[in-house]
Amino acid sequence: MTTTNGDGVMNLRDLKYIIAVAESRHFGKAAERCFVSQPTLSGQIKKLEDQLGIAIFERTNRSVEITPVGEEILAHARRIMEQVDGIEQVARVYQDPLAGPLRIGVIPTLSPYLIPLILAPLKKQLPQMKLVLSEELTDKLLERLHDHEIDAALLATAVEEQEFEALPLFDEPFWVAYSRDHAFYEKDRIRLRDLTKENLLLLAEGHCLADQAMDVCRMEERQTRGEMADLRASSLETLIQLVGAGYGVTLVPALAMRGSWTAGSGVVAQPLAIAKASRRVALVFRHSFPRRGALQAFAGIVLDHVPNTVAQVGKRKRAKKKTHRKS
Repeated sequence: MTTTNGDGVMNLRDLKYIIAVAESRHFGKAAERCFVSQPTLSGQIKKLEDQLGIAIFERTNRSVEITPVGEEILAHARRIMEQVDGIEQVARVYQDPLAGPLRIGVIPTLSPYLIPLILAPLKKQLPQMKLVLSEELTDKLLERLHDHEIDAALLATAVEEQEFEALPLFDEPFWVAYSRDHAFYEKDRIRLRDLTKENLLLLAEGHCLADQAMDVCRMEERQTRGEMADLRASSLETLIQLVGAGYGVTLVPALAMRGSWTAGSGVVAQPLAIAKASRRVALVFRHSFPRRGALQAFAGIVLDHVPNTVAQVGKRKRAKKKTHRKS
């Protein structure tokens, strides 16, 4: 524990002996309590007193009394043993890998639509797990993951860093959103050539959804001319409001179709008729993270409660009829 001089070391056993003698005021009773012989206990305390250069107890033929300095040492000893007990309790809890806090970061274009689906089931099925959520952009989440500030992150971009591992969860298709009076309203299928003629509204730089939308539409760079060039929404909800006002069209991930914007915004959305127009959502974590069981359990609950508008990785997609979502 702590070196008392060049030769001796104070350990937890010594502290237990001090507490036992102080509370029983008798070396024999203290020895019984600590399951050692009286000479062993007396000798160890005497050795400790010699090492510290003070008397912890005042001994007479009839009694044992604790000295003033002994009282101060006793107070420290009790606090230390309380901390030790706390450490042991934590260890017992964490022998269950599902117990305790699990710190998950989520990107803003996923969190508002996915997290409400899993909170109640998580609390019901894993009551011993405390989910600690944070919502930030991809780069910031990766930085926090590297710094051990979070345990894992739900991301929608591939991660190349060697220190991280990814557990793929589902592929989330993109839908195209447009105003009710847009020409797309009369189309059953919207293809790539249809999008290239439109003002594609994008989130501000730093949002992975903006880059993904550009990839789907085969855009090499953002618009730099025209009235839409400087429009950079910081949230998907703002983007939808711009679409509803007739400033252009945008792509939204399938889970966002469950958002509050679908009511009363004047925006219509439908699936794209473009191959691989989707993003893959994965749970990313450090290779060194020890509680793999907790991550697997969390991922299982996510997959059990996502709607069939997304395709779970490893599961065969079912064909769906063409449909519009209107508001």
